[in-house]
Amino acid sequence: MDRQTATATFPSAAAAVADARRFVRKVLADWGMDAVADDAVLATSELATNAIAYAGTSFEVSCRLAGGDVEIEVRDRHPTRGIEMPGVTASSGRGLPSIARLADSWGVSYDRRTKGVWFRLPQPGATGSGAAAAEGAEAAFTADVAANGSVRGDHALHERGARDAAEPVRDASGAGAQARESGLAGGASEVPVAGDRLLRSPAAVEAMADGVAAAREVLGAEGAAVLLTERDGRLIMGSAAGTAAEMPLGELSVGSLAPAARSGSAWVAADASDPTAAALRASSLAAAPLESQGRLTGLIVAVSSLSGRFDESDGVRLGRLADEMSLSLEKARVGELERSWRGWLSFVAEASDLLAGTLDQERTMALVAQLVVPRLATWCAVYTVTEAEPDRLAYVWHADEERSDGLRELLEHAGAAPPTDASGPWNGLATAPEEVRATVGGTATDQVYGFPLIARGRRIGTIVIGRPAGDRFPRSAIELAEELSRRAALAVDNARLFSAQTAMSSALQRSLLPPGIPEIPGLEVAVVYEPAGEGSEVGGDFYDVFESGRPPGGPAPASRWRFAIGDVCGTGPEAAAVTGLARHALRILAAEDLSVPAVLARLNRLILGEGERGRLLTLLHGEIAARRRRDGVTIKLTSAGHPPPLVLDPEGGVREAASPQPLLGVFDGVEFTTDTVELRRGEVLLCVTDGVTERRSGSRLLGDGHGLERILADCTGLSAGAVAARIQRAVRDFGPEPSNDDVALIVLRAS
Repeated sequence: MDRQTATATFPSAAAAVADARRFVRKVLADWGMDAVADDAVLATSELATNAIAYAGTSFEVSCRLAGGDVEIEVRDRHPTRGIEMPGVTASSGRGLPSIARLADSWGVSYDRRTKGVWFRLPQPGATGSGAAAAEGAEAAFTADVAANGSVRGDHALHERGARDAAEPVRDASGAGAQARESGLAGGASEVPVAGDRLLRSPAAVEAMADGVAAAREVLGAEGAAVLLTERDGRLIMGSAAGTAAEMPLGELSVGSLAPAARSGSAWVAADASDPTAAALRASSLAAAPLESQGRLTGLIVAVSSLSGRFDESDGVRLGRLADEMSLSLEKARVGELERSWRGWLSFVAEASDLLAGTLDQERTMALVAQLVVPRLATWCAVYTVTEAEPDRLAYVWHADEERSDGLRELLEHAGAAPPTDASGPWNGLATAPEEVRATVGGTATDQVYGFPLIARGRRIGTIVIGRPAGDRFPRSAIELAEELSRRAALAVDNARLFSAQTAMSSALQRSLLPPGIPEIPGLEVAVVYEPAGEGSEVGGDFYDVFESGRPPGGPAPASRWRFAIGDVCGTGPEAAAVTGLARHALRILAAEDLSVPAVLARLNRLILGEGERGRLLTLLHGEIAARRRRDGVTIKLTSAGHPPPLVLDPEGGVREAASPQPLLGVFDGVEFTTDTVELRRGEVLLCVTDGVTERRSGSRLLGDGHGLERILADCTGLSAGAVAARIQRAVRDFGPEPSNDDVALIVLRAS
């Protein structure tokens, strides 16, 4: 692989997106650029998905090292089709908003035959205008999360981020501060992000520790602390030093703070009557709010065991420290949001790939549960709903497999799954009998959420997830579960529809095949039928072997038998209709004691009479009669456009046994003739459809160069069943890919 450039081409298929991600990750690993691999893989995934969804062509991914930076381009083959942009020119889609956020720079290039979108990621540690613009975009992104409670990857957000990046930062004492005060006054309890997110950021933890140490030093305080707001309005301890670290934080909420906090100003409390001082068990304090996007993020406080220890000048100094810390915390918070956002997109992308990779309903539900556990919840249960029955517990998965059986029993005795069309908490576990709850221990008190599976306007089931009572669900987990439930609903519904279609096709296919093969004296009979694909579509191949010479109402055994093997052009319901017509007509016409040529002539007229619904039909039809000396059978047969039957003699010689004649459904008034085959003891007659002779391996066909004849010649001395198995195995092994055509064959061996 060239160290400076690597290129690969992928087909227009959903699975190609995962292949493109693996390619980019491997290339960057080879180049020692692992630090930017996650962003590069995510951006490539978005652009590859966009290329498949909108261009609908194969696409090429190119990776280049340019001055230490990584430049990646995804190029499709449809230059005239414009790039769709969510929220601007398309009602749905993905790609460019994510690239604008992830990349240092990006662009679009065209030529006569292709169109490409490229992006560049800076070398780890590099800074510059691109980083500044990204910082502005991050700020806008954070504001959007704060206002809407969710990630929204649209073009308008990118434009706003770029615009904000170009605006100068205003002094806290100017109009910006006034707007901030107004925002806080309008709703101080509306916090932009939970404090636990900042506690997960090493940069934020370091900034808080530095701020606490600075507050103690500047104010000469006995203790200092940073308190962080939670979404429910509570204040939690973020960092503490001195006496503030020795005492537990009492109950404190945003609503109980002094009016100065809600107006965005620092304040000083001379005694313990202040709620914040009381919560910290201090006799006096100085405090200043930490703000983010006009909302209260927390407080920095300095405490003392002496009343009246702080004055207004202390509040001013602490306010300046709060402003500096707010900037550091905001940067750390945005970084944590970005990491969560990228992880969210990667999780959803991988989940979509996995769910799209199967059409088995049970496997799909198992995948859903295993995607949820343990990333989002400790356990997951999937309920399904059908017209025949209400909610049915279909799958249960627990992070501790030994507890899965107990959980299943608990859920089976609990209340029905929530039938609502919106997600929310579920208290069904509380309705289970006490003895069942006792056997599962703490699981019975888990906090539980339910998410409906809604596909094509109807509820088809519910996903229920649970965590231990003390481990609350973060909002990000709820949002991820909601998004996963939407995608899982479509995957489960698609699998259900596919299963129904497969069952219907299988039932129809069985109805088009004979119920059994009669015993024919002096003749071994073996048949093989393999439909192509996964059974979701009815094929056009068929076979039949049946009695035709039994005297009506007489006790004498049959003296003649008929066999047929045919191939209707095409697949699906139309081909199945002609298959059914042909197979049943053959039996009816043979029962009227019509000759083989007469049967084909009548069937030809029947197919032509179907008009546009008719299909071309190749057919090999023959009549079997026992020889007088019992040393074999006589077969009169006609090949109407069908691959010629082959006869194998005991010495290994192979010859064709019928002359070609016109196929059915093309010309009216065709006169058919018969060929007679004297099949003596030990000789074999092989009849196949073109699924055998046209089995492909690259540019070669199995029937090329007398390939089938050579395979049959190696079957000397084998029984009819062994010959059929040998041919079937040869067809399967001929090419690396599964056959895309039905395979049918009849083997007759005189014994």
